Amino acid sequence: MKLLRTLLLAAALAGGLASAPGLADPPRDADRAFQATREGRSMPLPQLERRVMPMMGGADYLGPEMNGNTYRFKFMQNGRVIWVDVDGQGRVIRRSRDK
Repeated sequence: MKLLRTLLLAAALAGGLASAPGLADPPRDADRAFQATREGRSMPLPQLERRVMPMMGGADYLGPEMNGNTYRFKFMQNGRVIWVDVDGQGRVIRRSRDK
């Protein structure tokens, strides 16, 4: 009986520690992006994509990545990778080519 109580107490403590806010994972880039969109500080990803894609003149769009507070769009054209970094307002910050 004493062993059962000890196990139950240990399980309760472990459950309490697992749910403690101080031990929670830090927000991910995707969570921060969602919050910024919700608060009106950033455009939704599809809207940003619609702004950037016409600038890329026929390049194949391979997809987005989050890079801190910016979005990084990856394109392929003539066998070369092109990265376009865009802020949450749709402004192109950088455009680079893979060599």
